[in-house]
Amino acid sequence: MTPLLLTVSEAAAALAISRSKLYQLLASGSVTSIRIDGSRRIPLSALHDYIGHLTSAERAA
Repeated sequence: MTPLLLTVSEAAAALAISRSKLYQLLASGSVTSIRIDGSRRIPLSALHDYIGHLTSAERAA
């Protein structure tokens, strides 16, 4: 079963970026996340949305 929520480290690895870059994307609102108790999780759909946004921006340029 594919996980629906990823840790920050897992999400950064999935995007092939550093954790600090992912935290910048989270802070800017480019990638959405949720908190479960004290843990931050990134919905898999948020990564797909971010990639889709980047792809659309590239096509428009």
